Amino acid sequence: MLLERLSKQEQKSINLLVNEILEEYLKKVLKKIDISEEDFFIEKPKRVFDKFGIQIFQNDFLKVDLSDYKNQVDLVITSPPYNLSVNYGSIDDALHYEEYLKFTELWLKKTYLLLKDDGRLCLNIPLDKNKNGQKPVYADVVKIAMDIGFKYQSTIVWNEQNISRRTAWGSWLSASAPYVIAPVEMIVVLYKNSWKKLKKGESTIEKEEFIKWTNGVWSFSGESKKKIGHPAPFPIELPRRCIRLFSYKEDLIMDPFLGSGTTAVAGLLEGRQVIGVEINPDYVDIAIRRIKELATSLKGKLF
Repeated sequence: MLLERLSKQEQKSINLLVNEILEEYLKKVLKKIDISEEDFFIEKPKRVFDKFGIQIFQNDFLKVDLSDYKNQVDLVITSPPYNLSVNYGSIDDALHYEEYLKFTELWLKKTYLLLKDDGRLCLNIPLDKNKNGQKPVYADVVKIAMDIGFKYQSTIVWNEQNISRRTAWGSWLSASAPYVIAPVEMIVVLYKNSWKKLKKGESTIEKEEFIKWTNGVWSFSGESKKKIGHPAPFPIELPRRCIRLFSYKEDLIMDPFLGSGTTAVAGLLEGRQVIGVEINPDYVDIAIRRIKELATSLKGKLF
């Protein structure tokens, strides 16, 4: 059989070879697919929460009509699906890699339209992935963003302090084919046109925080899935730092993949306006509950 011969010749599994062939085909097909600007704004907004300066839309970000917010968003903080076969309920997190990159291109294009000229994007993504072959996720996503028009500012390495418990090291004690895994994630900092803020605002960051956080390695633990009720929540420390370091008080923050609402919770704590979009109604419910609980605990201390 041809695939078996190729498998032996290339020293790759048949499954990996099939995926590589399919990805080459998808790369050609998907390159021909383009979406006009109007296609990004075809779904009626379903605003399910509007309180404390926070708006939540239960919609598909790629389709929801957010045209009122074109060139209005100061800062986007998000962690999109990682395409690691996580069960998000209503999102396919097991796309072929080329499909995933096309999805990334589309949502980044829409985000670009919504950002102000001095708008910024803090994008939490993995460094790489090794399912069905090693993929340089970080490098590929940064290239896509820059091809769209985003300017690159910096990258923050988030050290989750998560020691790997893996039992496979590739070629054990041999230089033949060892596997190297980095237990970190990346926070890519991009901007639309001007890195310097065009209007003066009120910063809320403290001196010690500024000194510490402008060091591009952040060390703090991840969030508990069980505690939050979401398969891949990020800790509030991540959006909190991004908000304080990269935005002014009362700036408009957006998270196109709101999930369990962590960005909105951080925005409420830090006195920012927030727009969150989430397609899964269960996660929307979790986000609203968390916001209400925080608002109750603040007891009139809201900004």
